[in-house]
Amino acid sequence: MTAMDGATFHFEDLLRDDQDLLALRNLASTRVRGILQDTRAAAETRLMADGKGTLCAEALATAEDSIIKGLYALACKAVGLKNADQALSVIATGGYGRATLAPGSDIDLLFLVPDGKTPETDRVVEFLLYALWDARQKVGHATRTIEDCIALVKTDNTIMTSILEARYICGNRPLFDDLIQRYRRGVVQKSAKQFVVDKLTERDQRHAKYGESRYSVEPDIKDGKGGLRDLNTLFWIAKFLFNANSTEELADKNVFTREELRLFRKAEDFLWAVRCHLHFITRRGEDKLTFDRQSELAQRLGYKAHSGLKHAERFMRHYFLVAKDVGNLTRIFCASLEAQHLKDAPSLSRMIGKFLPRGKRTTGLPEDFKLEAGRITLIDETVFNKDPINIIRIFKASGALGIEIHPDALNGIRLNLRQIDDHLRNNKSANALFLDCLTESGDPETILRAMNEAGVLGRFLPEFGKIVAMMQFNMYHHYTVDEHLIRTVGVLRSLETGTLTGEHPLSAKLFPTLTSRRALFIAGLFHDIAKGRDEDHSIAGERIARDVCPRLGLSAADTETVAWLIRWHLLMSETAQMRDLNDFKTILDFTAIVQSPERLKLLLILTVADIRAVGPGVWNGWKGQLLRTLYAEAEPLLTGGHTSVTRRERIAEAHALFLSKHPAMPEVEQQIILRRHYDAYWLTVPLEQQLRHEALIARAAARDVTTDVKSDAFAAVTEVTVYAPDHPRLLATITGACAAANANIIGAQIFTTTDGMALDTILIQREFGDEADEKRRALRVADTITKALRGQMRLKDAMAQARKPEYRASAFSVEPRVIIDNTSSNKHTVVEINGLDRVGLLHNLTDALFQLNLNIVSAHITTFGEKVIDVFYVTDLTGAKIENEARHRRIEQALMQVLAPTAKAA
Repeated sequence: MTAMDGATFHFEDLLRDDQDLLALRNLASTRVRGILQDTRAAAETRLMADGKGTLCAEALATAEDSIIKGLYALACKAVGLKNADQALSVIATGGYGRATLAPGSDIDLLFLVPDGKTPETDRVVEFLLYALWDARQKVGHATRTIEDCIALVKTDNTIMTSILEARYICGNRPLFDDLIQRYRRGVVQKSAKQFVVDKLTERDQRHAKYGESRYSVEPDIKDGKGGLRDLNTLFWIAKFLFNANSTEELADKNVFTREELRLFRKAEDFLWAVRCHLHFITRRGEDKLTFDRQSELAQRLGYKAHSGLKHAERFMRHYFLVAKDVGNLTRIFCASLEAQHLKDAPSLSRMIGKFLPRGKRTTGLPEDFKLEAGRITLIDETVFNKDPINIIRIFKASGALGIEIHPDALNGIRLNLRQIDDHLRNNKSANALFLDCLTESGDPETILRAMNEAGVLGRFLPEFGKIVAMMQFNMYHHYTVDEHLIRTVGVLRSLETGTLTGEHPLSAKLFPTLTSRRALFIAGLFHDIAKGRDEDHSIAGERIARDVCPRLGLSAADTETVAWLIRWHLLMSETAQMRDLNDFKTILDFTAIVQSPERLKLLLILTVADIRAVGPGVWNGWKGQLLRTLYAEAEPLLTGGHTSVTRRERIAEAHALFLSKHPAMPEVEQQIILRRHYDAYWLTVPLEQQLRHEALIARAAARDVTTDVKSDAFAAVTEVTVYAPDHPRLLATITGACAAANANIIGAQIFTTTDGMALDTILIQREFGDEADEKRRALRVADTITKALRGQMRLKDAMAQARKPEYRASAFSVEPRVIIDNTSSNKHTVVEINGLDRVGLLHNLTDALFQLNLNIVSAHITTFGEKVIDVFYVTDLTGAKIENEARHRRIEQALMQVLAPTAKAA
């Protein structure tokens, strides 16, 4: 007998005369631990061999049944309970009730008793539970009568669902059958519609908690959108409404077609395989597919690197395609419920109608469509076959009228995707309709996402199809490539309509002045379309744009603009964040590529949209201020020296804005403050931060170290600002103190005042969700910095004694690189360092530069997830550039040793 063949395990051989129950229970739990170990090992071996996730979960549940049956029999004999088959019923609920278990899943049990508990049944339940707990299983339980259960299900939706999934294991079978009969007769038949509403509402709340997008790159495989819980929800509703006890019955009762049932099973099996593998890897009930697990999962599931994609990226692309299938099944299922009047149709304006006058929603519907339950659907099943352009036309109508597309119509689209062929792709009318969806609809993001979910976008634009569901295996991007591109279009539309004016005043101001608006939206949708290739995606994307844009009907001029924007879509972001904007050579090099005011405006707006669409917290005020500064510095050069606001006027404006917050300040004190900072400070630091800096300086003792902290929960960062006397090793000391305090630096803003003080703000990765905890942690970091700068601690020892946290970036690899550049600045040597982030890296780099007798004039610290790009403008100790090639090699070797101690400089 194996642990998974369904036979009951027998524990009666453990019984001894006059044996203590506690001793017996200990013996039983020890045996259960051994059985579980063998069972899981056998299940893991079989899963590795056949990849059948559902079979693995069912086998583990079957083994658990066998254990519980054996323990129940032992407990009854041990306590002298003679009527074991009548005393109580042991019932599986929850996921265990569905006869599936992951290795780390909870075991949910209901002990059903006839007329209330007795001392004997209490002892049996206690024995069984403690034997399982002592075997290190997580067990949830309840002991109730049938009357208790029926009363509770009428007030508690969770208990209603648990009874719905109840499954008999052992004990009193007639009692269990009576419960199910009374449940269906007294509850199910009276509460059908309300149950559907409650379950779908519960699903929406769960999605809001675990992430609204099913394309988040670290999804929760159980509770995330498109995960196992969504399939469970469909089955719960089907079981409640149609008394379906298996997935096979979903087709028998016309809930799904046979093809849809096959898709359901395929998705379920894949998700179970991933979940079981994940639990085997982590040895606990972990359901989030974090980056540090994705590579190992990909290896276990047999994925190989191919066509420019890493094995983890290919695995996750498969995952997202399955999540997409789960979404399609949900829509099909909900349409079936609506047809049977078991679910209310959503409101007409929920999706996109809010952008249009209400009167426009009932006119202008194309002749092949009609309204049903307030949504667009087909007049008959031949609509797409008769005229394939209708596949694009229905989305155009949805966007123009502000009306959702009916699930039946979406299912019809899915069944007719083969109609989208080269003939349709090259049809002028179809392309004109698509461009209208992208550039003229009130909410192009929603329309494009609907097209993508239906499979239309990837078929109509095969170039886009190659990046559908593609993830990038890095910590910077929060979404798949296609979702990022669609979100970029959404941000562009929000900038145009003024929704984001408060956060992006310059972009909102410039939008109405554009002459290439349509090209901007197309570039937004296409800018990352060449991701996943061996070639640089900006260069390959430019080539794709030159091929696709004429097909879409763009003029030669607009095609050139789109191609240029894609080629250089990273230029402004990289220049603003990685270069010294106060070095005039930076501005000259930037404008040499941009060449025109129109391109500058387009590039600024696209850059803002691109960064915002990466994910929550990626955009911050620093980046916005840097981009505005770069725009303001470049505009005069591109307009022949004519600009609405000169550099001097911008500095004066910053001064005036700052002073407006101090109306009662004496003029002498005003001038001291204004002269304290160089022009670069006033141009690149946001007002809110200037005010915090001034408050910090005001409370600082003469030439002493003073600190300030500010946490930002939304951006998941904490700022630590240091005001201290400047000296060559200052930055190295600050960064070393951060490392000693286990604070990972993800950015830095460094300034020197005219009186020889340094004003450095360090961004560290947030560690605690609770604001008070994070504030205390930030103050500890600031205190460590203060002690280090005052010489009150030996920094090297403190760093050696610091705990070494498990850092998520260890799941990635970044090729280390050092670039020494004497062409980007007329006064300084630019040292660009690329590598894998780690706690203490910035200290090691700045200390190495100090040891190399280099003076850091400015530092630009940028973190893209696990990758850091640190750029230092340096001189030798005489203030000159580093021209000697031999010294270049020594610098490169020393920095490469920091990036990868075992690596050799190229």
